[in-house]
Amino acid sequence: MSARSQLSKLRAELDQKITYGLKKDALKFARFALRQAKDKGLTGETEYFRGQVQMLRKNYVTAIEHFDRAIGYDPHDGAAYNDRALCMVELGIIDEAFSYFDKGIAVEPDYATVYHNKGWLLNNIGRHSEAIEYFRRALELEPERAVTFDNLADALLNLGNHKGATEAWEKVLKLLKPGSCVGIRRQIISQINKVKTKLKKD
Repeated sequence: MSARSQLSKLRAELDQKITYGLKKDALKFARFALRQAKDKGLTGETEYFRGQVQMLRKNYVTAIEHFDRAIGYDPHDGAAYNDRALCMVELGIIDEAFSYFDKGIAVEPDYATVYHNKGWLLNNIGRHSEAIEYFRRALELEPERAVTFDNLADALLNLGNHKGATEAWEKVLKLLKPGSCVGIRRQIISQINKVKTKLKKD
């Protein structure tokens, strides 16, 4: 496996730890990945993981500087555009964040995470139908992406599609590894039960 392929794998592992793990574990792993990138002399990857470390520390402005440098080394790095956009959201720069999600999609159209995160932002600002389109695009690329089914469920629920939301949450429960994400499982089961109770009353 090439050095770049190894670091791509580290990116995927870090994404999982950020999504369904503890922040301290994600930060520890980001530092490990940063050391690996430095040791292999890959400057763009080094800047990318520096950005991740700063983002996890909530130093969003500094993180953006590193993601910009990563993009400078590799203009086709969809993840760097994606993570820059997430930092912008944290800083309240919503409209411009959309443009960076779009840039990420343009340079790396097979990268599911950027579609997912654009959908997440659309859902959060009340554009639920548009959000669903992006969640579905992400799932076309990664059909077993549990976090996207979770967000899809929320968007469907926001639109009053209780059956669709329940089906999406049930898919999440099937996709999560047995024994993992106990708290998230409890939340999802609670949501499913609330929706089913509401449907019975209706």
